[in-house]
Amino acid sequence: MSHRLRAAVEAARIRQHAHNLPDPDQPTRRVRARKRSESGFTLIELLIVIVILGVLSGIVVFAVSGIQDRGNAAACKTDKKTVQVAVEAYYAKKGVYPDAGPAGWLQLTVGADQMLREQPVGDGYTITLAAGGVVTATGACT
Repeated sequence: MSHRLRAAVEAARIRQHAHNLPDPDQPTRRVRARKRSESGFTLIELLIVIVILGVLSGIVVFAVSGIQDRGNAAACKTDKKTVQVAVEAYYAKKGVYPDAGPAGWLQLTVGADQMLREQPVGDGYTITLAAGGVVTATGACT
């Protein structure tokens, strides 16, 4: 009996020892906790992404505003050239240049001798008529 009893006690110890050993297929509590804390992004990572997006959006805004400025300058130069051609056409037809200021614009835009549909108005520039048929532009044209 003593031999059987020892074998039973030894088997119980082996089972107890095997029960206390971690199963290699199941992660320990520490590993599970580490995996849980590693899923997702940290606050620092999110802040870095936000800063990078801010820098990129700033670059895009400045690039687009530069394109818009060039567009305004091109529109101003085109409108100025159109008014110069209309002034010269008026001179060719009437023999005199249109008056300076608002009266000159009326001569170019109204009546049977209309050379322009309307006075050109642009975003960021102004085109003016001076005496002697001089056309000047201020703002985006310069």
